[in-house]
Amino acid sequence: MPNYPFWLGGVAASMAACFTHPLDLAKVRMQSLGSTVPSPSMLKILRHSISNDGLRSVYTGLSASLMRQMTYSLVRLGSYEEMKKFMSENGRSPSAGKLLLAAGVAGGLGGIAGNPADILLVRMTSDSIRPPEKRYNYRNGITGLISLVKEDGQKGLARGLGTNTTRAVLMNTSQVGSYDFFKTTLLQYPIPLVNYQFHDGFFLHVVASLAAGTCGTTVCSPADVIRTRIMGSSGKASPIEVLVRSLREEGPAFMFKGWTPAWMRLGPNTVLMFVFFEQLKRGWSSLVPS
Repeated sequence: MPNYPFWLGGVAASMAACFTHPLDLAKVRMQSLGSTVPSPSMLKILRHSISNDGLRSVYTGLSASLMRQMTYSLVRLGSYEEMKKFMSENGRSPSAGKLLLAAGVAGGLGGIAGNPADILLVRMTSDSIRPPEKRYNYRNGITGLISLVKEDGQKGLARGLGTNTTRAVLMNTSQVGSYDFFKTTLLQYPIPLVNYQFHDGFFLHVVASLAAGTCGTTVCSPADVIRTRIMGSSGKASPIEVLVRSLREEGPAFMFKGWTPAWMRLGPNTVLMFVFFEQLKRGWSSLVPS
C-alpha cells in the first residue's frame, strides 16, 4: 500500500466539516433538549438561529469543530490506515473482520484524543438554547479550552470520556470499517437486476460513503444522544443515570432523537470526507511517488 501522511485524514475531515457544520449544530441542539420542550425540526432550529442572530450563527462553534477533526478524525483515520497497511504487509487484503477490529481500535484512540474538543463543540453549539446564567460564552475553541481547564481542572477534559470513546468505537466501525466493506463489495459484485459493475472512482466513493454514513448514524445514535447530554451539562451524572432518567421521562425513542439531522449531517459529511480523502491520497501519490 502507498504511504500517506498520518494527518491526511484530519485535513479531509476538516474540509468536510466546513460544509456540514450547520447540520451538526442543529443535531446537537435537538439532542440537548429534554422532554419538557417539544422537539423542533432541524429546519426550524436553523431558521430560528438565522432570523435571531444572522447567518453567521449557524457556524457557531466551527473553531471547536475543526479542532475536533484535527484530533479525533486525524487519529481515527490515520491509525486505521496504518493498521490496514500493517495487516496488508503480505500483499493480501485483510479480511472484513480484521478491518472492523482495526476500525474499532482506531476509533477508541480517536475518541480519547478528541474528547476535549468534543466537549467544546457541544457546549458552543448548544449555548444559545441555555438560560443566560448557564451559558459558557466561549469565544472560540482555544479560549474555550483554557476556560474549561481553569473551571473544571484537568479532570474536566475527560468529561463523558467513556461514552464518547464508546461512540467513537461504534462510529469508526460502522462508518470507516463499513466504507471499506461496501467499497470492496461493490467492486467485486455487479448490482443485481441492472447488472451494473462499479469501478474505482468518484461514483463508487459516493455510493459506498453514503451507505457507510447511514450505517454509522443508526448504530451510533443512542451513544451520541447520551454523550451530548453529559458533555452539555454542568453536573456530574453518569451515563447510566442519564440513560435511566431519559428512558423514564421520554421512553426508548429518545435514543434516536435527532436521527434525521444526524443522518443529514453524517451522510453528506461521510461522502465529502471520503471523497476528499480519496482525492487527497491520489494527489499526494502524484506529488510524492512511493
